[in-house]
Amino acid sequence: MIRRESPLADDLALLMARHTADMHHDTPPESIHMMDAGQLATADVAFFVLREAGAPVAMGAIKRIDDSHAEIKSMHVLAEARGRGLSKRMLDHLVTEAAQAGFVRLSLETGVQPTFVAARALYARAGFVECPPFEGYREDPNSVFMTRSIA
Repeated sequence: MIRRESPLADDLALLMARHTADMHHDTPPESIHMMDAGQLATADVAFFVLREAGAPVAMGAIKRIDDSHAEIKSMHVLAEARGRGLSKRMLDHLVTEAAQAGFVRLSLETGVQPTFVAARALYARAGFVECPPFEGYREDPNSVFMTRSIA
């Protein structure tokens, strides 16, 4: 089940640590755009957790850019839970939540490194297309920007 939760919950430490480690694995520091738990715990961010048998195995967030546009942040599935469609499930949930919140456009930034190939393919299958940098981002050879209409 996927539910909205606080990113500051104690039992999310492993999920947050793994996400942080993955983001720092092969991305130069100046190209890492992840938000930590404290940055995710704001009124402009809706944070969601997918749990199995009560244990958190995946997370994702929607960050408000303006009244019509939001950004996907912090999508992560624990390595041992991958390969079962949980990323797609979380992405579908985030798209639905964004649409229900009244957003008509959903965008994201992801990496160009090989570790992000599966994520880029997932986003493309969900209708996201490459776009220029948005809301405070700038051109970056280590970033891919994607967007889609959800209206």
